[in-house]
Amino acid sequence: MEGEGHPLRNGDYVGNIADQSVGLCATRPESESMRLRVPPSFANPITLVGVTITTVCFIVIGFLVVVEALATEPNPYIGILAFIIVPTILLGGVAVAILGIWRENRRRRAGLPEGKLPVINFNNPAHRVGLMVVIVLGVPLALASALGSVQAYHAMETDAFCGTSCHVPMEPEYTAYQVGPHARVGCVKCHIGSGADWFVKSKLSGSYQLYSVAFNKFPRPIRTPIVSLRPAQETCEQCHWPQQFFSQKLMRQTYYQSVGSGHEQSSIDLLIKVGGGNKEAGPTSGIHWHMNIRNKITYVATDDRRQAIPWVKMEGPDGEVRVFRDTSLSFTPEDSANGEQRRMDCVDCHNRPAHQYRNPQRMINHLMSLGWIDPALPQAKTLAVHVLEDSYSTAQIAQDSIRASIEAFYAQNFPAVARAKRDQIERMIHEVQGLFAKNYFPAMRTDWKRHPDNIGHMYFLGCFRCHDGKHLDEKGKPITNDCNACHTIIGQQVGNRPKQVSDAGLKYIHPVDVGSDWTVGPCSECHSTKPDESGDKKTKHTVASARR
Repeated sequence: MEGEGHPLRNGDYVGNIADQSVGLCATRPESESMRLRVPPSFANPITLVGVTITTVCFIVIGFLVVVEALATEPNPYIGILAFIIVPTILLGGVAVAILGIWRENRRRRAGLPEGKLPVINFNNPAHRVGLMVVIVLGVPLALASALGSVQAYHAMETDAFCGTSCHVPMEPEYTAYQVGPHARVGCVKCHIGSGADWFVKSKLSGSYQLYSVAFNKFPRPIRTPIVSLRPAQETCEQCHWPQQFFSQKLMRQTYYQSVGSGHEQSSIDLLIKVGGGNKEAGPTSGIHWHMNIRNKITYVATDDRRQAIPWVKMEGPDGEVRVFRDTSLSFTPEDSANGEQRRMDCVDCHNRPAHQYRNPQRMINHLMSLGWIDPALPQAKTLAVHVLEDSYSTAQIAQDSIRASIEAFYAQNFPAVARAKRDQIERMIHEVQGLFAKNYFPAMRTDWKRHPDNIGHMYFLGCFRCHDGKHLDEKGKPITNDCNACHTIIGQQVGNRPKQVSDAGLKYIHPVDVGSDWTVGPCSECHSTKPDESGDKKTKHTVASARR
């Protein structure tokens, strides 16, 4: 081993090894650069952060797409998260990565030191401890954040969130919704629906609403958003299929009017001609003839609540077109061309489907028919309507005043009744206070008068917006105002008179003798209490309103 040719003793051989070592060191960067699949400018902390954000977003989008595909009932929020919000964050991550690359290239051209990624050496005890701390603290934090995000997501889509997050302005709508016919239909199903576009619109609108609530700029009362609602074909008709509307519906109404020390009861049985349908199920007639099945109705309204309709166009399945104009108004063809022509759908009649504020006369009639307000209590209906319609500054003052007014009325005017029927009077107070709490909101100046309900024609114009006998076509023929086109009276009893019954239909008898006045003008002319522009009430025909 110590011979002349031993490699450790051979300087030339050692020198060769050194030369080879130098050669290997010199060529290593070139070899590594050949294996590197991205440019060196990509290796910087900023780009690493952008790539991390982008990767996480890709994973989240994939997860949401799977959740949406497996869901038994599509949720509008998932589509928004998967196709709008998370992709926006993903694009932000891409922008951060590009910014890092651009910055690193500028540094290289300026001759500055290259950006270095942090070096983690697991042989270093400090690095190992740091990694363990990150895992122990970071993983639970990530899981808690994920769980919190899921819970926040579910909370934001609840009806309680919509109704209580902005408690003062939304209290009337949320209260009416909870006792309405659509109380089990989520707010987002009607106000947003599926898909991303309407979600974005609602959130843009919601941004201004947040500002309005924060700075007390919201209107009182909250306006009904009929102008900005999604088309009924994309919401209502997902459950209420128009092609299956047909047949008729029996509706019985019982009402009272004060007579002496009690009340006189009357009733009317109406056969409501729901109509609609299709040629297989029956003729497309009745009320739902208006729907977008075979007939196309277009109209122009001159107010944002669509109560004034001077122009109507009807297109039948046979191609016939008839245009009707309100002859009592100066509305020219140029006005109709310049106005917004809207095709009629569900919400033109069902404009308060989920947030209904009840008329006091009808509510009291109903409670008296159930016996929850004793019809034997003198002047009970007139008194109840009066205390409900009075003006109050706060809800608590209203509750206290209703009790005080009813107790004082019977104590002063009917002391014997006040003593003998104390329980019935207490029940009446309880019921009237409950009606006020569900239908009157002084803080928001909201009640039934501020929100027209287009179903029917008793307390608002409703059907008479068009079916008033004043809308004439080119030949002078009106839109029908025949009551029997929508309903038939098959039974009526007025007070103590014998009840009349006829399948062929009866002529209406007004329960109060007003001569022929009831045949002239809309019913709401007498049966409504209308607020003026300042919000103060203007009562018309108070006695008639209380009786009917």
